[in-house]
Amino acid sequence: MNETMTYNDKVVRQFAVMTVVWGIVGMLVGVFIAAQLWLPQLNFDIPWLTYSRLRPLHTNAVIFAFGGSGLIGTSLYVVQRTCHVRLFAGGLANFVFWGWQAVIVAAAITLPLGITQSKEYAELEWPIDVLITLVWVAYGIVFFGTIAKRRVSHIYVANWFYAAFILTIALLHIFNNLAIPAGWWKSYPVYSGAVDAMVQWWYGHNAVAFFLTAGFLAMMYYFVPKQAEGPVYSYRLSIVHFWALISIYMWAGPHHLHYTALPDWLQSLGMVFSLILLAPSWGGMINGIMTLSGSWHKLRTDPVLKFMIVALSFYGMSTFEGPMMSIKTVNALSHYTDWTIGHVHSGALGWVGLITIGSLYCMIPRLMGEKKMFSVKAVEIHFWVSTIGIVLYIASMWIAGVMQGLMWRAFNDDGTLTYTFIESLAATKPYYVVRLLGGILYLSGMFIMAWNTWKTMTAKAVPEFRAAAPAYWGDAA
Repeated sequence: MNETMTYNDKVVRQFAVMTVVWGIVGMLVGVFIAAQLWLPQLNFDIPWLTYSRLRPLHTNAVIFAFGGSGLIGTSLYVVQRTCHVRLFAGGLANFVFWGWQAVIVAAAITLPLGITQSKEYAELEWPIDVLITLVWVAYGIVFFGTIAKRRVSHIYVANWFYAAFILTIALLHIFNNLAIPAGWWKSYPVYSGAVDAMVQWWYGHNAVAFFLTAGFLAMMYYFVPKQAEGPVYSYRLSIVHFWALISIYMWAGPHHLHYTALPDWLQSLGMVFSLILLAPSWGGMINGIMTLSGSWHKLRTDPVLKFMIVALSFYGMSTFEGPMMSIKTVNALSHYTDWTIGHVHSGALGWVGLITIGSLYCMIPRLMGEKKMFSVKAVEIHFWVSTIGIVLYIASMWIAGVMQGLMWRAFNDDGTLTYTFIESLAATKPYYVVRLLGGILYLSGMFIMAWNTWKTMTAKAVPEFRAAAPAYWGDAA
């Protein structure tokens, strides 16, 4: 099988560029609100600069703009090369790109204005939700249409993870956002009370499961073997990993609602499934890391592999910490504290951020017909700046969180609280400075990446489509 084929890489390049751009925007907002927690006067008494409005902008920009653009871009790159066909419905793929950017811009306008459903990771109001649905359906048609016309019978495991991510996010988005419009920018959810909370955290935790985990595991299963120039460690383990993960993750959401009005049995169910999740999660981490068997020496000279392996290490750490924090007795200490913030950013900055950056550093030069980025040294600097930033961020939040939990539950002999809430805030302030420094370092790394990407993409003329003649998936560029 040596015939030449062409891939539609224009839309992939567009998503790659916007992943870097939105990464800078989302993380810049994150750094700004981290500074506000240290110096609240930085909101300048301007309503749309208040923490309460910018925080959902930060989460949406990092998850859906940065992460979403990275996921869609890499999936359209991977599905062509593993199926040995050009993208299905190229015009629809263009709609997916521009439609997704329109969603992000709409979020950037409405959230600072205070237009929100006030639901975690689902703040956007119903007109934008409708647009998201249209774009997502188009994305699904492009992806599954490409799978359907594949020229090989086998469907590589990365595509299984991308497929689960696409289908499950559609399900979650539709059912969590069922609402009755009360004007163009106001709606009321069809659920109420504890049911609304349960549906929200069914959505919220599975946004973590399928958007921030399954999709990025698809990246790992393609780009780690590609960069290591060898097969995945255990293909059988990858299949077990897939089915175990998607079967169990759906049931873990109630652990966000310990000690609430949610029925106690349901809280316990969420805790049990969260604990079971440790096994498939670590199976996937081990599979990714062991893919470097026989190639460990490459870590000395290849900073892209460093991004990927450290990302997998953070994935393992986060998927140990999450189940541990779902245990009710541990949750009694950690809930509502900055320990949760440390855990979230261990996964977001360490796992999602680093695997996305590593995958882009692997993909971008290949899109340009090159083997490496313009400056490998800049990639190395980016790795160390980002890693140090993550460590400062999560360590400060872990310490602050445990301290807060212990202060809040400290009682005097007469039963009164030992510390006021304000005293716990004052004690936390130094840790907010350390977190801010960590965020600035991580953001600085994104600026380095932006420069390197620009230099790589402007080093020579870009062919309209990149030709390839793969004999099997591992040969595809």
